Amino acid sequence: MSEKKRIAVLVSGGGTNLQALIDAEKAGKLTSGEIAVVIASKPGVFALERAAKAGVEGICVERKAFSSKEDFEKALLSELSARKIDVLVLAGFMLVLSESFIKSFPDRIVNVHPALIPSFCGDGFYGLHVHERALEYGVKVTGATVHFVNEITDGGAIILQKAVPIPEGISAENLQQLVMKEAEHILLPQAVELLCAGKLKRDGRRVLITE
Repeated sequence: MSEKKRIAVLVSGGGTNLQALIDAEKAGKLTSGEIAVVIASKPGVFALERAAKAGVEGICVERKAFSSKEDFEKALLSELSARKIDVLVLAGFMLVLSESFIKSFPDRIVNVHPALIPSFCGDGFYGLHVHERALEYGVKVTGATVHFVNEITDGGAIILQKAVPIPEGISAENLQQLVMKEAEHILLPQAVELLCAGKLKRDGRRVLITE
């Protein structure tokens, strides 16, 4: 059996998608990789408590502690290098990474977005804003997308998507919870396992799942 890939999960908040990954690893659904570290961009976020409870190392590389994005990313890369990280998972990570940083992990950074890309994505579309816009637009179906990260916000190649019908009269807050439960928390562990198992193959813009 090949050695497990070492995963770093980058967070900025509560860490519900981190919890989905922790639960998947515990349940034997994430077997080709192991969560080696959780890195928060802000101190005191609940995601770090989730990591501690799961026995996973949690650290903070605070963006505000650095005068420039470049210095922040250098510090982040240093922490990742020290832990021999293979795969990065952005799970509610609210910072946009530079092209030079992304090139350090080619096709090894994934993000989960709470909509069916290319709908309701790109700069300014994050968190509750995504669901508010979906309701304002009147779409009947939303969902989530796991994609590779590139230099364009939400612009990387799509790995997995799952649709979620929008119930009549639902609030943006409740829709956010529904999409997490019905799509994000299911797709993200699946995609991370496929990546760590070497079952994702790029074909131009497309991502093929191999056996």
